[in-house]
Amino acid sequence: MNIVQLLEDVATGAVSVEEARQRLELKSPREYDLGFAKLDVDRESRCGIPEVVFGEGKTAEQIVSLVGAQRSCGQRALVTRVDADKVRSVLVAEPDARFHAEARMLMVPGDDGVDRGEGCIAVVSAGTSDLPVAEEAALTAEWMGAKVLRIADVGVAGLSRLLCRLDEVRSAHVVIVVAGMEGALPSVVAGQVVAPVIAVPTRVGYGWN
Repeated sequence: MNIVQLLEDVATGAVSVEEARQRLELKSPREYDLGFAKLDVDRESRCGIPEVVFGEGKTAEQIVSLVGAQRSCGQRALVTRVDADKVRSVLVAEPDARFHAEARMLMVPGDDGVDRGEGCIAVVSAGTSDLPVAEEAALTAEWMGAKVLRIADVGVAGLSRLLCRLDEVRSAHVVIVVAGMEGALPSVVAGQVVAPVIAVPTRVGYGWN
């Protein structure tokens, strides 16, 4: 059940309020029991996106099973923090998947995300070493339907690089700032925009913060 479509049908009169109420009655979410995991196959109807598979710590066989379960339910799949060795196993079962090596992410099928009108997210990163984390955030946002603006290598060591792109940053609905351990860039960006700023620290740099 697509909740957004249901609400639109109520607004147009195609579905009565009572029928909508019955459809929205709380029910136990459907689970796909794989033994080692219980996949929430109702999450897409509730949240708009399927459950994301966290690949780190899982075996290749477990990832293949999880992705296969999602595909059998007609859902696309996103696997994060996955290495090339595990990806090879998934590609045997899902040849239309696409692996993004820098971000360590696997998309099944291999779409790069479609702008579904969910707004614009600016992903701002301090330095080249922060790019893997920044790209993980950017690809995830695109997969979820947002338009993504990537702004890289604008750390506070060269503040002019950020200032000359402030108009672009300010155009975003949300700003994700990826920076190393010193954590200076998110504070600088937050003082320049009205949109929510999400600070993402990385294990990069010499700082202790």
